[in-house]
Amino acid sequence: MQALFIGQTYIDVTLLCDAIPTGDNKTVARDYAVSFGGNAVTAAFACAKLGYVPDLVATVADDWLGRMFLDMARHYKIRVHPRHVGRSSLSFVLPNNGKRAIIRARDDKFLHPFPHLDLDGCRALHLDGHQGDAALHYAKLCRERGILTSLDGGGVRGNLDALLGFIDVAIVAERLCEQMKLTPQQMIEYLKARGCRIGGVTQGERGVFWYNENGEVSMLPALPVPAEKIIDTSGAGDVFHGAYIASYLAAPDKGFDAHFRFARAAAAYKITHVGNEAGLPTQADVALLMREFAA
Repeated sequence: MQALFIGQTYIDVTLLCDAIPTGDNKTVARDYAVSFGGNAVTAAFACAKLGYVPDLVATVADDWLGRMFLDMARHYKIRVHPRHVGRSSLSFVLPNNGKRAIIRARDDKFLHPFPHLDLDGCRALHLDGHQGDAALHYAKLCRERGILTSLDGGGVRGNLDALLGFIDVAIVAERLCEQMKLTPQQMIEYLKARGCRIGGVTQGERGVFWYNENGEVSMLPALPVPAEKIIDTSGAGDVFHGAYIASYLAAPDKGFDAHFRFARAAAAYKITHVGNEAGLPTQADVALLMREFAA
């Protein structure tokens, strides 16, 4: 095990269409994609595509969507440790002008306890706050063993405050700031107070407002991808998380400024493709984008 990711599995159906029909109206999508989904799940696939295949504790149902997900994971050589649920979760994603509307149906009623795994060799843990009992268990265990712990704080979920006490790298969404009625600066102070060594707030096309290992706060701007190339922003944050974990595994002695710069190029690649799978970059894709924007 190189890394462990824990999260809620979705199957994402992404539809590019000019209008959402209502009533008895119909429309034909210009393009579509069907792929794996979920914050930590997508991050795990991104990490695998970048050459560091993690283990994944994810919700899995014994239905055709669940079997399709397991087939996707096998293709990427990701070892899935299932947390069984009755039905697979599904997302319909509708990208539009740099935004994305999402309709979700979720089953998070676990049929069994989470699996207890041997962490020998593990160097990083990434969570999205789902499966709160498993997340807290492994965050505590990894903290005891000196394994890097990372959190994608997409929203207020269950035991978030307790979980943050065991997180080294906490990168949260603006949505969490809104839910907690905090400004990004106040969120930074909150993450520091909870003991997170590195923390930040993703701000979409503006970039990441964050603090480094020394507590210094700065803004890492997003790469200026031309508007006409932006197709689907859904999953960009998840790819960002998976990419900085991959960068850390490749060079743990580097600071997180370098890891986040690598990750923002990965996220820039994602938004120019439809669906999560098509938007996963390789190392060569990231290197090309970093050279292109540096020039």
